[in-house]
Amino acid sequence: MQAPSRMFWGPLTALGLTVAAIAGVLDQASKLWLLQMFGLADKGVVKVMPFVDLVLTWNTGISYGWFQQEGPFGQGALLALKVVAVALLWIWLAKASSRLSAVALGLIIGGAIGNGIDRLAYGAVVDFVLLHMETATWRFNWYVFNLADVAIVAGVIGLLYESLAGGSAPKAP
Repeated sequence: MQAPSRMFWGPLTALGLTVAAIAGVLDQASKLWLLQMFGLADKGVVKVMPFVDLVLTWNTGISYGWFQQEGPFGQGALLALKVVAVALLWIWLAKASSRLSAVALGLIIGGAIGNGIDRLAYGAVVDFVLLHMETATWRFNWYVFNLADVAIVAGVIGLLYESLAGGSAPKAP
C-alpha cells in the first residue's frame, strides 16, 4: 500500500482524524437518539434547565440559519462547499505542528462532517439545543445548535487560543 501524500498526511494527522471521528460519531449518535428513541419531533419544547431547552429545528442554511436553501440545487451547493472546506481543513491538519492545532482542526472537521451527514440524510441539519435567558420583561434566545456546532466552535477557540498565545499554529493553506 502506497503511503498517503505529504499534502494530506503529517505527524499529527492521525490524532486530528481520530478527534474528527469521535466528534462526528457523538454528533450523529445524539441526533439519532433524539430523533428515533426520544422522539423529540413529537415533544415540542423540552425544558432541561431554566436556561436550556431541547427543541427540534431543521436548518436548511448555514450558521445561524443564514442562506436558507430549500431546493436540491441549493442543498447540493452547500454540501459541495462543505466537502471543499473539509478537504482544505485536512490539508491544514497535515501541516499541524502542535497537538492543540491537530485536536482543534479535528473538532472542526468532525463537526463539518456531522452536519454534512445530516444534509445528505435529511436535506437539512438537525439542531436541537436552545440556550435562552428571560426575565419578566425580556427574553433572549441564542440560535438553536447541535453537538457538531459545539465541536466547530471549540475547534475555532482552540486555534484562536494557540494563535493569540503565540503558539505554533500552522497558517491556513
